[in-house]
Amino acid sequence: MKTFSDYGIELHGRSGAEIATTCPKCSVTRRKKNVRCLSVNSDKGVWCCHHCGWVGSLKFGTEETGVRPRIYIKPEYIANSSIPDNIIAWFKNRHIGLDTLNRYNISAQTVYMPSMEAEVQCIAFPYYKNGYVVNIKYRSSSKQFRQISGAEKCLYGIDDITSEACAVIVEGEIDKLSFAEIGIYNVISVPDGAPPPNSRPSDIKFEYLDNCQEHLNKLTKIIIAVDNDPAGQTLEQELKRRLEIERCYRVSWPEDCKDANDVLIKHGAERLRLILSEAKPYPIDGVIEPMDAIFEVLDLYRNGAQLGISTGWHTLDRYYTVRPGELTIVTGVPSHGKSNMLDALMVNIALSDGWRFSICSPENMPVERHISKLIEQYSGFPFHEGYNQRIPPNKLSESMEWLNSHFNFFVTEDSITIESLINIVKISIKRYGITGLVIDPWNEFDHIRSNGMTETEHISIWLGKLRRLARNYKIHIWVVAHPQKLHRNADGSYPVPTPYDISGSANWRNKADNCFTVWRNEQSTDTEVKIYIQKIRFREVGRVGEVSLCWNPLNGKYREVQNA
Repeated sequence: MKTFSDYGIELHGRSGAEIATTCPKCSVTRRKKNVRCLSVNSDKGVWCCHHCGWVGSLKFGTEETGVRPRIYIKPEYIANSSIPDNIIAWFKNRHIGLDTLNRYNISAQTVYMPSMEAEVQCIAFPYYKNGYVVNIKYRSSSKQFRQISGAEKCLYGIDDITSEACAVIVEGEIDKLSFAEIGIYNVISVPDGAPPPNSRPSDIKFEYLDNCQEHLNKLTKIIIAVDNDPAGQTLEQELKRRLEIERCYRVSWPEDCKDANDVLIKHGAERLRLILSEAKPYPIDGVIEPMDAIFEVLDLYRNGAQLGISTGWHTLDRYYTVRPGELTIVTGVPSHGKSNMLDALMVNIALSDGWRFSICSPENMPVERHISKLIEQYSGFPFHEGYNQRIPPNKLSESMEWLNSHFNFFVTEDSITIESLINIVKISIKRYGITGLVIDPWNEFDHIRSNGMTETEHISIWLGKLRRLARNYKIHIWVVAHPQKLHRNADGSYPVPTPYDISGSANWRNKADNCFTVWRNEQSTDTEVKIYIQKIRFREVGRVGEVSLCWNPLNGKYREVQNA
């Protein structure tokens, strides 16, 4: 039987159930080459890379795992010996010549177009990856598109990214060919165009980025040159989120042009080269020139400030809504329902707005227990047996499928730091497109402080980093933090804690965009839970106030108090 060394896996003499080491498949291509992203179980002889997804076992090879790699159809592509005159003329009108068409093996083929329910002549764009055709995109004269069903989604022109440290991302094949026409080849195009304006694209929509990670990880500079229209702006925002904003640059198209081909046609090759050379980095945190924010200022002028989205409870929306790019601190007396409240909030937002959440909640381990609570929130049925009807098997299956599309969990056997969590979150943003993160609770993390650093300084630094993470990647972060020991009131109830009561620092309130407390009267038998909104940084998101909700102990769900 083979050994780990036969697969390039180095254990350096270690053994056990959970060994972390570098991955022979992807580590050499990454900027952080020494990150130990490969988990190895030497007792069972299996491994899994948490970055590139490479999995295998000593017994069965690289195909035996809990999750098998996806198998794609390999299309056959035979280009026509000559391109019809009408196709050549069509490209010529776009200032793209025959040499460029031949370079990228473009041809005309008659194929069936489902949207037209007919076989029609189409332009065929073969998608090459590592020298092989992995997909084919067809374009009809009426601008209908199709690709090979079951084939791999990848970036068009990815094989042009070889030793280059810089690449340009455009929105369509014609823009890629426009740059090739003027001798600029390190350009790649997204395969499916831009998502609808202001939509929340899923990770499936951006599968091509994951499939091209080997090439993209080598890049130190990425120029985003997508269309200057609402759909293109949505694509731009998502690309810079998933590709790490610190290495992304953007171009400014002339007012009469929306893309690279427009510039080539209307202004010529030299203007297109100049625009690319003048690409500017996205603003870095803390350094802003007014013109860096011109698009954001114009958007604010035209559309006003972005509002928060609904929590799912209209009475709470009067005081608190959820906006990407912000940090919310949640506190409350232990057992008053902070975690349950956030579970309900996440399910509401996932149902109404399609958000995807990552959860790091050591207090709710094991993960199957937390999943069962989310199933109750989604289905409305109790998960466990009791006097009331528990969730039926078909609804359980439906709930699991839905949760799988909207949630993932960070699970670790060892202690975890906020720094390591931030690194995992950045990977999850690229792979899953998450828009929400819950950290529950703060005190479960390993808070290692440098010599001489106070707890107040430590909390200030890491809350600041979390807030920057939220703003740079346009996600909303909730952090649950317990208050220090409180003394009961004369009637036996606890006072309502504030962010200033959280152990360690006044920065819990100062650094947060929003703060709220979950509180209930333990001396009462009713199910009323009060939400005290104690800080709102931006008035378009909400205001300070108090809201009551009724909690259902059977399924953990909340409903609004009637006549509230």
